[in-house]
Formats: sequence, C-alpha cells, structure tokens
Amino acid sequence: MWDKAMEQAADKTKRNIGRFGDRFPQVTDGGPAYRLIPNDDWINGFWTGILWLCYERTGDEAFRLAARRAVESFRERLERNVVMDHHDIGFLYSLSSKAQWIVEKDENARQLTLRAADALMKRWRPRLGLIQAWGKEGEPVNGGRIIIDCMMNLPLLYWAHMQTGDRRYLEAASAHADKSRRFLVRGDGSSYHTFIFDQETGDAVGGATHQGYRNGSTWTRGQAWGIYGFALSYRYTGRPEDLDTARRMAKHFVRRLPEDGVVYWDFDAPVGPDTKRDSSASAIAACGLHEIVGHLPADDPDRALLQEALERSMRSLVRDYTPRDPAVQGFIEHGAYGVLGGASVDDCLIWGDYFYLEALSRLTGGRKGYWYE
Repeated sequence: MWDKAMEQAADKTKRNIGRFGDRFPQVTDGGPAYRLIPNDDWINGFWTGILWLCYERTGDEAFRLAARRAVESFRERLERNVVMDHHDIGFLYSLSSKAQWIVEKDENARQLTLRAADALMKRWRPRLGLIQAWGKEGEPVNGGRIIIDCMMNLPLLYWAHMQTGDRRYLEAASAHADKSRRFLVRGDGSSYHTFIFDQETGDAVGGATHQGYRNGSTWTRGQAWGIYGFALSYRYTGRPEDLDTARRMAKHFVRRLPEDGVVYWDFDAPVGPDTKRDSSASAIAACGLHEIVGHLPADDPDRALLQEALERSMRSLVRDYTPRDPAVQGFIEHGAYGVLGGASVDDCLIWGDYFYLEALSRLTGGRKGYWYE
C-alpha cells in the first residue's frame, strides 16, 4: 500500500511541475487546482521538500532540476528579505536549501541554510528566553508571543550548531524548547496554540489560540507540530525531557483519534455531521509518531500503541482521503487551514501533501525528511 501510494504521489508531482512553473502551490481553495503564489508565504518550502523526496525516490532528473530552481528562489527571497518577520524560516529553508545540502552536499546550499539560521536567530529574545513568533520586536502583544508550530523550526538552529560548533544556535533552540514545554504543553499532554509573556517582566500572561476552537482548546495541527517538534528536538539534544514531552503529546493525540484515525480540526470542537477534519494534522502526527517509535526500545509499552495509531491513520489517509478525481492536484483531501476564519476549511493543503509523502517515505524505509542530518 505504501509503495503504491508513493508512486502515485510522485506521478502527480511530475505532472504538477509543468502546471506550477516557477510559482508555489498553497491550497486548492474549493476546486481541483492549487492556488499558485510567489515565494512570499510560510508554506513555500513544502513544495520544494516534495520535489527532493520524489527525486530521491525515483532518481528522475526532472524533480532535481525543479527543486534546484526553487532553491534559487529561496536565495533571492533571503537576500531581498521578502516576508521574513516570522518564526517559519525553518519550514522554508529546511525543506529547500538544507534538503539540497543533504542530498547533493552543495556548499552554496549549505551556506544559504546557515544564513537562514542567522535570520531565525534575529527572532531570539534572550531577555525573555524565547523565539518570537510573529512581527517586529517590541510589538505590544506579539513581541512576547510563542507558538507551538515553532518547535518544527528549531531543527534549523540545531543543525546550524552541528555545522558550525557555534553554541548560540543550540542554546537558543534548547531554551525555546524548554519554554514551550513549560507553557505550551499542559499537564494532560494537550497543548495551547500560542502563549503570551509580559515583555517587561517576562511573566506568563496566558495561553491563546490563533486557529483553534477557543483559547483553552487543543487545535489538532498544533498538537501534531508539538509531537513531531519535540521528537526532533530529542533527535538533536538527546534530552529525555524532549522525548517524554513528545510521547505525552502523542498519547494524548492517539487517545482522541476518531474511529477512522484522521482527526477533526480541533479536539474540543463539537463533533457533528459538518465538523471539518484536518488530514494535514494526521499526516504531520504520523511522521512524529514514526520518529518517536524509532527512539523507543522494543519492550516499551507505548511502542505498539503508537505504531498501531500511525498505521491506522496512514491506511485511512491512503484509502479514504486521496482524491478519486485525477484532476485534483493534491495528494490528500479534507485538510483545514483555518476553520473559524473560513480559510480553506476542506481542501488539499501543500503542507499536508508534504507530510503525507514524508510519512510514506518513512514507512517504505526511505528518507525521513530533511529536518536532521
């Protein structure tokens, strides 16, 4: 099942290269075709990551050439500082230039990725001990805001430390992971989407959501970011508390899975016939579950639980969430970008496609993404 699904995704990607040209897919926006945008959004690295995974899977030069062209766009974006006042720099450059470095050992790609890590470090606020999520330093609210999604951007800093030996990257990433564990992850393993601190005193103000059902709810994509992000933090640091946090978040996620193994958009949203799913959250979590299982000993009681949930979710995504209509350009349907805001509430989402493909690659013994090496 996994091999066939991966081949189908690679075939669709080959067709999409010609459709997309030099633009980047975002969401399908209610139709079969992706909305195409310039390289100015947080999501653009996912298309490049798909291209690199397909190249490594097939050896087809069309994927490599398209990926390299995309990386040049990321070089220009960094040089021109195009929409970079946010934490998502790791999403952008881990799956573009860092992926090129991992695959080709291209020194120019390595240097570009290190410059991207420096750009992310500009968001480090040492007095508060956090990486600011959005906006300019000192903004009234966002100046003291962290976000669970940022756990997936820390691998860029950990990698930069490994490449250079400069401990500033490691110390910032580790401190931010600690802050996230203490304030974003609740005692039952659920999570806040964001948390705000007083910029003058550093005191905790409180948790808040940006895309979830309410401030105290558990937005499922945020929970998935945390599962995978803390597992990747453990991969780099070896700190038991990182793996323990990933495990607790994963068990909370698994306990609240619907019968078909694909989550609704928020664990606390009332469930009815019209409640939206978020297939992208389940794809992200699948990668995180696979990462966690790889760190657990064979006799660990949680290993079988997490492995079963991973395979159940992926079987459902392959069987029931892949498009029947060949005109649909995405890999998996029924993703929800922002339900309360009415943004692409039932669509293909390019990050859902990427993590679905990465999960398939993991399950077939291939590349485990481009977050570490």
